[in-house]
Amino acid sequence: MFKRRKNSFIYTVVLALAFLLLTVNFSFAATTTEAKHYTELRLPPLPDVKLPKYDRFTLNNGMVVYLMEDHELPLVNGRAVIRTGDRWEAGDKVGLAQLVGTVMRTGGTLKRTPDQVNEMLEQRAAAVETDIGESMGTASFQTLSEDLDTVFGLYAEVLREPAFAADKLELAKTQEGGKISRRNDDPDDIAQREFKKVIYGKTSPYARTTEYSTLAKITRDDLVKFYQQYFFPNNMILGIVGDFDSQKMKSLIQAKFGNWKASPTPIKAELPKVAQANASGIYFVNQPQLTQSNILIGHLGGQFNSPDYAALDVLNGVLNGFGGRLFNEVRSRQGLAYSVYGYWNPKYDYPGMFIAGGQTRSDATVQFIKSIKTEIKKLQAEPVTAKELAFAKDSTLNSFVFNFQDPSQVLSRLMRYEYYGYPADFLFTYRKQVEATTAADVQKVAQKYLKPDSLITLVVGNQKAIEPPLSQLANQVTAIDVTIPAPPQSQS
Repeated sequence: MFKRRKNSFIYTVVLALAFLLLTVNFSFAATTTEAKHYTELRLPPLPDVKLPKYDRFTLNNGMVVYLMEDHELPLVNGRAVIRTGDRWEAGDKVGLAQLVGTVMRTGGTLKRTPDQVNEMLEQRAAAVETDIGESMGTASFQTLSEDLDTVFGLYAEVLREPAFAADKLELAKTQEGGKISRRNDDPDDIAQREFKKVIYGKTSPYARTTEYSTLAKITRDDLVKFYQQYFFPNNMILGIVGDFDSQKMKSLIQAKFGNWKASPTPIKAELPKVAQANASGIYFVNQPQLTQSNILIGHLGGQFNSPDYAALDVLNGVLNGFGGRLFNEVRSRQGLAYSVYGYWNPKYDYPGMFIAGGQTRSDATVQFIKSIKTEIKKLQAEPVTAKELAFAKDSTLNSFVFNFQDPSQVLSRLMRYEYYGYPADFLFTYRKQVEATTAADVQKVAQKYLKPDSLITLVVGNQKAIEPPLSQLANQVTAIDVTIPAPPQSQS
């Protein structure tokens, strides 16, 4: 008994001494080493980014194919991009392209019912998805390497032989109708939607919205015709990345897509013309239930292939982020905003927008708008400081590496550049241009591209709570009615 107590006592003493020694060492280290301020940190330059090895080839029918092996995991991912988009659907049938993208997948194939397709994929923990957006259609698959042949065959069926089952079309239309009924639930969604309409125009393919009336006009025949107009092998790019052997993959692609007939005539749909629909002005959407205002300020912008894109991106860095002007001035110093931002937002093949905004309390709405406009004018009136320039360039360049996080992301970017006709080295050219950007360049692009006199301001908020009123900003405030048109009456 005494021996056990003695050993226990010695063990306790040893632990106490060890703890005391660790505490003394930690305290000594804490007193001799002081944490540096982040501005004192010196980081090595960013390494050169290299693209993973890939193979690009074209089938005899015109289908462009990218292959990139990646054996880290036993997975294979594939994605096709198709030259189509909802910007080419008829104005009286808005929503058609999206329905084509949905029912291509949910409606089964000519060989298999929707349930059979779903069951085959679920048994293998695989996925096949299709979608059509504004300027691009996509069809993707994901599978374990061991199931590649089966899943890829099913993927080819969905792309080449969609059945567009009538009952699945009706289900998709019902689901879209539900989205229409809920589209005014989120004030931010209202602001984004209506701002596009004011900038591009209500009937522009880049701003129009699906309505009950346009859904009602869409038939299965419309889906089939839209599909037949755009889905050809010489109108798409297929990219596959993952755990496969390239030679075997080429044989599989040839077997599943090699006999797909090309379109006899090149498909080159003319892009819709774009112009700013309204020169300037204040627009308002009254939502009496709100306790804050959602605000968007901006005008028509440009494209990624602008020779000044890199300098404009650095300008974005000056405006945004925790060290940016808008955060420091509008949010921190003036305390006007819960969130605030401003950025040049280009598109690949049509003009995007310069857009600024955020959320603020109702009684700060007018001051918030004035403060945003003041910061925009400051960018034109005086050059940014050396500290601001360094911060903006560092944040832009440091985020650059996230374009190469995994092979799938790299391959997707390569395909996107080819789809829109950009050079494969566009991203690397951009990086060099960012590194070379000066304060004078930022001021120059601010003067060239920002148009304070052409700013559109849209506010979604509570009219009674906004004090001072928006009329303090302009003689005329245009009200926007977001009432959802009722569904058309069914004919008996």
